[in-house]
Amino acid sequence: MSFFALTVFGLGAMSVATDSDIIAVPGLGQSPGIAGMLAAIAAFVTTLRGALRRRHPSFLSAPVTALMTALVHLIGVWFAVLVSTGDLVIATAVTGGLVQGGPSLVILVAAAIAAWGGIALRRTRAEHPRWPWERDEDE
Repeated sequence: MSFFALTVFGLGAMSVATDSDIIAVPGLGQSPGIAGMLAAIAAFVTTLRGALRRRHPSFLSAPVTALMTALVHLIGVWFAVLVSTGDLVIATAVTGGLVQGGPSLVILVAAAIAAWGGIALRRTRAEHPRWPWERDEDE
């Protein structure tokens, strides 16, 4: 599963289980969530790409990737709320609510799982699956 799919599933399940919105500020809209996820995806891809460029990537890159992803998500949401409302206190309260309420933990765990999977695929030199007729006759 990809980082995005894990995150969407986790946040959706958390929202349904708690019967609450992820960002519960009236009139704020969806732009802070979208900006935060776009920033998180960019951070995840950039950080993991750097780790995977090595010949034998270390699994210690997974927690670093996860932490960077979660932090950049918070920064993206904070900045988007600040631009939307112009209020520093509301922006800080929204990001504090993400940390305290659990969505940041969901993003952290999803990024750690997806990064670990990417590193494992790179270390094992896994190939794309092929249909039987795509294989070489000599195998």
